[in-house]
Amino acid sequence: MTGNATIASAAYQQVRADIIAGRLTPGAKLRIRDVCQRYEVSITPMREALNRLASEQLVVLNDQRGFAVSGISRAQLEELTNTRVWLNDVALRRSIEFGDLAWEEHVLLSYHRLARVPRYAGAADSELNPDWDPPHRAFHSALNAACPSRWICGYCDQLFDQSSRYRNLSRAIVMKERGDLDEHRPIMEAVIARDADRAVALMTRHVTETTKILLDRWSDIAAGA
Repeated sequence: MTGNATIASAAYQQVRADIIAGRLTPGAKLRIRDVCQRYEVSITPMREALNRLASEQLVVLNDQRGFAVSGISRAQLEELTNTRVWLNDVALRRSIEFGDLAWEEHVLLSYHRLARVPRYAGAADSELNPDWDPPHRAFHSALNAACPSRWICGYCDQLFDQSSRYRNLSRAIVMKERGDLDEHRPIMEAVIARDADRAVALMTRHVTETTKILLDRWSDIAAGA
């Protein structure tokens, strides 16, 4: 990997993480010189990073206005959730069908690592713990890892990240409504038991319950975004 490619990849990861975490808010202008200064990157690799993010629909490019963080909407959240449910159904069933002992161990280890990290931080559990996000993503990715379609697994990961953006933009609402309920253990147990119907049902509920909360409180989310 060349120097510029390495820098562009690092910039892509940094900007992407800030968008998903909600530190760069929906609709925020990404003026090249400003973001170059913020991330200490030159123009060429930053443009490459932003174009890559545009291909993932985390950034939009308007010929007249330049780059901006992609907006959010109720319709997009509903479409995102439905698509995620459909693809997770296929990926999880195929993963349970084809997964071997090494995959089971991978799922168990991923769950163990997730369970060891507190979801919330602060004396009053007032905010999400940023250290929780990586093992959370890794656990969901591990569930689908034995699916023989890399395309489906890749799309599931992208949809997970898009969903995380909505969740992070409304972290206080989700925390109040759902608390620290561990919905991951029963999913893990159903997967290890090779009970595909139960695993898919639990995953579907896990994904859709958060969306229902967000849609019910959409005016608060839109006002804060």
